[in-house]
Amino acid sequence: MCDDPAPQSTLPYPPLHKDKKFVVLSDWDGTITTFDSNDYMTDNLGFGKDLRRQGNLDILSGKVTFRDAFRDMLQSVVDNGHGYEECKRVLREHIVLDHGFKTFHAFCVAHDIPIIIVSSGMEPTIRAVLSNLLPQHVADTIDIISNDVEILSPPEDKEAMQWGIKFRHPTSGFGHDKSQAILPYRKLAEEQGGWPKVLFFGDGVSDMSAAKHADYLFVKTKSEGENDLAAYCRREGIEHTCFTDFEAVVPLVEKIMNQKEEEAK
Repeated sequence: MCDDPAPQSTLPYPPLHKDKKFVVLSDWDGTITTFDSNDYMTDNLGFGKDLRRQGNLDILSGKVTFRDAFRDMLQSVVDNGHGYEECKRVLREHIVLDHGFKTFHAFCVAHDIPIIIVSSGMEPTIRAVLSNLLPQHVADTIDIISNDVEILSPPEDKEAMQWGIKFRHPTSGFGHDKSQAILPYRKLAEEQGGWPKVLFFGDGVSDMSAAKHADYLFVKTKSEGENDLAAYCRREGIEHTCFTDFEAVVPLVEKIMNQKEEEAK
């Protein structure tokens, strides 16, 4: 359990799932999706992949905070003249789901396991893409804990040409400290005989704040080599399980469920 003071949140949290045995908290960009939407915007509409990638490496090495590097990434998209509404349209056209996520989602629904998206992105962007990839009634059942967008343009600017990110935890170097979505469940488990168990899924530098706190950590790895969370976990000695798609995770989660329920008998 973390003893550091919790950063103040500027945004509300959804209610805890107090009656569940297992809870899935998952990063969105590059984990549930095949490509990070903010990276896509930066690479194609902002200052480009090389500067973006160097920023990720600087975060991993501790030279800069995620919050500051991420703000610079998104500001480069604004500075190049791309409004927020255009960005949402571009992402709806180009971002796709991990091919196994629907299978994993169906498995979780069948076993009464809630899935909560815990993202360093912006909720309106995530909702715009999520509702394009899943039926609306399914997308609406998935809670999102993330940052938000701040529209700086006047109301008559329908394209929202001036915009920026509103961080959930602006005083944290992460901007959104994802551990704060996990720790209430860990405290709840202390009060409820060890339940629920938290399974966290992530892939990149935005997930570093969560990596040490879940009961089970699943780290997505990718063939192109941008496997920053895996590198962080190896460096810090954090136990984790690597996966390449969500369909492959189903038997692993099922094994954990069976093992823990057997131990509880």
